Amino acid sequence: MATYGGGKFKYESIDEWAKLPKGWQFGILVAVAVDSQERVYVCHQREDPPILVFDRNGDYLTSWGAGEINEAHIMYIDANDVIYLVDRGAHTVLKLSAQGKKLLEIGRRGHASYTGVTAFGAMPKKAAGPFNMPTRMMPSPGGDLYVSDGYRNSRVHKFSDKGSLIMSWGAAGKKEPGEFHLPHSLWVDKQGKVYVCDRKNNRVQVFTGDGEFIDQWPNLSGVTDIFMDANETVYVHGNGNTGPDSWTAVMDKKGKTLERWDSPQGHQIWADRRGDIYLAVTWQQRVMKMVKKS
Repeated sequence: MATYGGGKFKYESIDEWAKLPKGWQFGILVAVAVDSQERVYVCHQREDPPILVFDRNGDYLTSWGAGEINEAHIMYIDANDVIYLVDRGAHTVLKLSAQGKKLLEIGRRGHASYTGVTAFGAMPKKAAGPFNMPTRMMPSPGGDLYVSDGYRNSRVHKFSDKGSLIMSWGAAGKKEPGEFHLPHSLWVDKQGKVYVCDRKNNRVQVFTGDGEFIDQWPNLSGVTDIFMDANETVYVHGNGNTGPDSWTAVMDKKGKTLERWDSPQGHQIWADRRGDIYLAVTWQQRVMKMVKKS
């Protein structure tokens, strides 16, 4: 059991938190999120079923989605336990019930928009519409849906709650506001501002709900995911771009770092209402829980 952080943000880790049924194994861990009943949803690739559900102690409860999800990515769960899940490999995004019932699907399943590239994480040659390997979907307080798109596109898309495209913004690039290279995740705050993890540009960019640039948080090496709790304390995880430079940070909404520590290479971060942090540790194929001690 290791200790991470310090001060108001000190944690003790449970490195092998999730208890799988006998004979089961995790694939590539890509997502972890907690619902209102403290059930923890874990998502992995290359294994079926893709969605596994545990209680807060790591005991297995149920699973679903076998044969229905091609290649899942980062998820979001709202206060009503509705799940917003990207099916990256199918170039679609899904709105699901807590039991996995499909409520909405956006995108042409199996058909990628044309960006001029086929390499994973390549810089697109042109901006395109939805989707070419999207990365995350999340609703705004008003119900609009935002999608970061993603591994072979460099855009953010805004949809109505019924799935109609309202607008898109962003272009491939390395420096200017509104330019992205692998927008890997996003978060919409209580005021409707959109925070985009611009992964290969090592920054979080902040926009209005209509895509107007507000601010950026630089020097966040390989920033991978972002989460805000009920108090809008910000939790950010990054994997670096060279070597074993993986880190987790607690920040405020202006991008000031409150605490930061080295951590295993993860893919999605989530904090529950008790302040405990869950991290989907990608290549080690495990879920790590960091229990808050202060």
